[in-house]
Amino acid sequence: MDLVTNLYASQPFWLWMALGVALLATEAAFSTEWLLWPAVAAGVVAVLTLFGLRIGLGGELVLFGVLTVLATLASRRLIKRVSPDDEPDINSRDARLVGLKAVVIQPFVDGRGRVFVSGAEWAADLEGASAPDGASVVVSSVEGARLRVRPA
Repeated sequence: MDLVTNLYASQPFWLWMALGVALLATEAAFSTEWLLWPAVAAGVVAVLTLFGLRIGLGGELVLFGVLTVLATLASRRLIKRVSPDDEPDINSRDARLVGLKAVVIQPFVDGRGRVFVSGAEWAADLEGASAPDGASVVVSSVEGARLRVRPA
């Protein structure tokens, strides 16, 4: 522990930088999305100590905490501004299909056929009038492994 105390006393930059790198490496390994901003805050405190900020470990910890909270809140606000509509979830491929145009690749018989949309072939149920092979349809909903489509 004396080694860490002595290192902090002489080179606080390296301790803060090591903390920032460790947080960033953990973020990269586990993709938590929560450790990025503490890593940035640790980096900022490291740079401030490099330029001569000497407020003691307690003051630097408070600064680190404040910077972490501010960076996290600012990032949430930025994400809301850049992407105000989080629906549909980008990880939900099925939900993203709703509203897309699809091409009929197997004619509908008794309201059942196949369509091609978003790089994949899907079983589909047709709402309304028939749609011939090659016709455009719009995805209305996803029901399990089947799409519900309507004429475009």
